[in-house]
Amino acid sequence: MQNASEKHKEYTRSILLGALLGIVLALVFFAGFLLRDYVDIRMSPVFATPLPEESSYPLLDEVQYLLDQNYLRQQPDYSTRQYAAIRGLLGSLEDRNTFFIDPPVAQSESQVLAGTYGGIGVSLQRSATGEFTLYPFPDSPAAAEGIQDGDILRAVNGRVLELSEQQDAVDQLLRGEVRDDNGVEVTVSREGVAEDVNVFIPFQVINIPSVLWRVLSEDQRLGYIQILRFTNRTPDELDTAISELQSAVIEGLVLDIRNNGGGLLQESIQVASRFLEGGVIVYEQTKAEERPFEADEVGSIADIPLVVLVNRGTASAAEIVAGAIQDQERGILIGQLTYGKGTIQQIFSLSDQSSVHVTSAEWFTPDHHVIDGVGLQPNIAMIPDETGRDIEIGEAVRHLQEQLEAQGS
Repeated sequence: MQNASEKHKEYTRSILLGALLGIVLALVFFAGFLLRDYVDIRMSPVFATPLPEESSYPLLDEVQYLLDQNYLRQQPDYSTRQYAAIRGLLGSLEDRNTFFIDPPVAQSESQVLAGTYGGIGVSLQRSATGEFTLYPFPDSPAAAEGIQDGDILRAVNGRVLELSEQQDAVDQLLRGEVRDDNGVEVTVSREGVAEDVNVFIPFQVINIPSVLWRVLSEDQRLGYIQILRFTNRTPDELDTAISELQSAVIEGLVLDIRNNGGGLLQESIQVASRFLEGGVIVYEQTKAEERPFEADEVGSIADIPLVVLVNRGTASAAEIVAGAIQDQERGILIGQLTYGKGTIQQIFSLSDQSSVHVTSAEWFTPDHHVIDGVGLQPNIAMIPDETGRDIEIGEAVRHLQEQLEAQGS
């Protein structure tokens, strides 16, 4: 029995060592790689060396052996147990932004940041109470089937969602292969509607609209740009929006980054540069150093009055843009306190196409204000209207009109 025990322990240890070595190798070969250009961290060469004995988790070996010998019911498959062990290890860090995701979610994540995927075309957000809230993209399958902004997602294909579920995993349920009669049934609750609503939505190829823009009907002198998420297409799309609005001879601008959960770091810096006359956009603090990211030149729309709309859904890369505009006094923020995600996660692909998000740096605004866990305070704080009216954009229009009148426009 002792020989069998030792043999099993060695087998389990080799598996765990393999998993840990996979992470180490990923750190070596993929450091700095975060879905193209998420963050650039300078690292010294790392050489693979045998892990010390304490890294082999002998107590875990003992528990697995005891389960094998004594557990009444069938154990989950090996991958499930291994993934649970990894999640437990990362959970001990008590960092909500360092976590493990399964291979299907990891694959869809890269598709979203690239700007296309097969799905129903919604932005999935967490509310202040943790509920999953839907915001359909214009002309999407979800919008065509009647999904409305702010619908609360209660169930997917009849399975009731728990608040403890990861947003990435829930988002994955709303995506799938584009083929005839393939889609997903969602159950949503809606303000003012007593009964939950069940809707079947077919999957289609979704080209995520990174940037939307228009001239405001309330005042033809004012332009409106909404950035939904920072993807690798965002700077080019923003340039198109700016060009068309300048052709319309706008004199003031509303930049709407409400419910923008972030995205790619480098793209957010490029976006902020369009609105600034230069200077520091954000400071990044890593284990090794603090370094500034600066605008290379005067932005293409840095010379007209600007208001930025923010709320609790404004997070991460979107807070970089808002913080730079506010600290440089380029424009004011109107809305609600932002989410407060001021750390950078590198995404490391593992050998089975799963991935690990690892917090590797923190950023600060140009005036060194902390974002993480704090958020950005708007210059004009507003309580969302209970009837759903967009009172923030109304306040933005009023503020810009006052500025234009003061300038004699």
